Amino acid sequence: MWSPSHVNTSADGRTRSLKLDQESGSGFASNQMFLFGRIDMQIKLVPGYSAGTVVAFYLTSDQPNRDEIDFEFLGNVSGEPYILQTNIYADGFDNREERIYLWFDPTKDFHNYSVLWNLHQIVFMVDWIPIRVYRNHADKGVAYPRWQPMGIKISLWNGDSWATRGGKDKIDWSKGPFIASFKDYKIDACVWNGNPRFCRAESSTNWWHKHSYNTLTPIQRRWFKWVRLHHMIYDYCQDKNRFQNKLPKECSLPKY
Repeated sequence: MWSPSHVNTSADGRTRSLKLDQESGSGFASNQMFLFGRIDMQIKLVPGYSAGTVVAFYLTSDQPNRDEIDFEFLGNVSGEPYILQTNIYADGFDNREERIYLWFDPTKDFHNYSVLWNLHQIVFMVDWIPIRVYRNHADKGVAYPRWQPMGIKISLWNGDSWATRGGKDKIDWSKGPFIASFKDYKIDACVWNGNPRFCRAESSTNWWHKHSYNTLTPIQRRWFKWVRLHHMIYDYCQDKNRFQNKLPKECSLPKY
C-alpha cells in the first residue's frame, strides 16, 4: 500500500515482513474484494519493546460509509502482555472496541488470526478460539456489514499517540527497526464481481455459510466464555460512562 522498500517478501512467496522505522511504516493489500468468507492469517508480532507500534490486519470497504472488521495489535513495553483490540465499522460508524490480553507471547512464533464473516455473524478467532462474535441483528435496527465488498489490508505503523497506555508510552526508535511477519494466509471467500446475488448464491455452497456456521458450536461457546472471563480488559458494551448510560442496541441482544 505504501513504502515498498519496507515490505519484504521471501523468495518462495510464502512469507512477508513489514518494517517500521523513523522514515516510514508499511502495508500491503489484496488485489481483490470479497463479500463474505473466512480469512486466515498467520502473524508473528514485533518482538521486544514495541510500545507505540500498531500491527493491523483488517477488512475494509474503503467507502465514506465504510464497513470494516479490525484486528489491531497494540505494541507494549517488554514483558507486558500483548493487547489485541478488535473493532467493527458498520455503515460508517465504529465505537465498538473490545480489548483482550493474549494468553501467549505472540512475538515468539506465528499464530493464526481469523475472521469469519457471513450473513449471520462475524467471528474473530485466535488459533481457532473465538474471542468475539458480532451477530447480524439488522432486523432489530442494528447496523451490520452485509452490502459492501471488502478488501484485505495489513499494515504496521506509528500509533504512539494512543496505542500503548493511551499514548503514555511512546515509540523508542533506538529499539527499531520494528518488524512484523506474516505467512500462509488462506482465503475462502466470494470474490466480488459486482453482483451481490452471485456472492449470496455462491456462499450457500461454502462451508463458512452453511447452517452450522450460523452460530457457535457448544465447544466454541465454552472457549468464547473462557476468553471473555479471563482475558478481556475492555468491552464497549460495559462502558456506560462513555455512552452516558445509553449503550448501543446490540449490547442487549444475544451474542451467539
